[in-house]
Amino acid sequence: MKVAVLSSTPEVHAGALRGLPGVEVVAAERWDAVEPVRRAAEAGARVLCEYPSAAKETDLKAMVDAGGDRLTFASPACHGKAFAVIRQGIADGGIGELTTVLGSLTTSADGVLGAAAPYLLDLADAVLGGEPAQQVYAQANTVLSGRIGESGAVLTVRYRGGKVASFDCRRRPSGTGLPVVTFIGDQASVQYDAGPRLLDGDRPELGGEDLNALMLKDFLADGAGPGPDGRAALRTFRIVQAAYESAHTGQPVDLPID
Repeated sequence: MKVAVLSSTPEVHAGALRGLPGVEVVAAERWDAVEPVRRAAEAGARVLCEYPSAAKETDLKAMVDAGGDRLTFASPACHGKAFAVIRQGIADGGIGELTTVLGSLTTSADGVLGAAAPYLLDLADAVLGGEPAQQVYAQANTVLSGRIGESGAVLTVRYRGGKVASFDCRRRPSGTGLPVVTFIGDQASVQYDAGPRLLDGDRPELGGEDLNALMLKDFLADGAGPGPDGRAALRTFRIVQAAYESAHTGQPVDLPID
């Protein structure tokens, strides 16, 4: 199987792919554009796509429309085996009726609403089964000592079924980019930590899941994996755009019904 890698961090994915039997990496280049994904999807290729750092909704929708069920967005934490167990347990009623989702993520990237929030929202979207958001409220710190974008943000989403999600996104030089999410029900709660740390808090736990490798394995396998498809990515994109608007105006933003 030939696999082309067009990525802002190609070495991450290309290195993992080269270790898989029967896989030939034919390209590993940096990119930051929507057009190559749309063209690959139109040609009938299956595409695993990073969230674009900057895009208009019309451009993203064109990607989704072209890719159909062949398009998956890169959200490694959704592919964790631990998350699969938690997701099934919630679906089976293990915590009662889900009411609240709380999450946090630290990233080394600038602009935490765009760099961190999508990966928290993807986990909530997966557990909520694609339930659309109704209202978004966000506050952000935009003072970054010469950097571009917000260094911290708090994002609250109210979904149409009444559930509420609240996320804390922060920029740190040592940020892992791995989310921690707690799902709270009316009978119990459960936490998913995609990057558990040792007790000293500074080193990752040995023997943890290689989420990027699991994501690539799911992508290369037949059938749809647990990562967000194009429609889920659109839901996430609209929430993030509403969060930017809310942070700018200081007011909640209502999302239209599709």
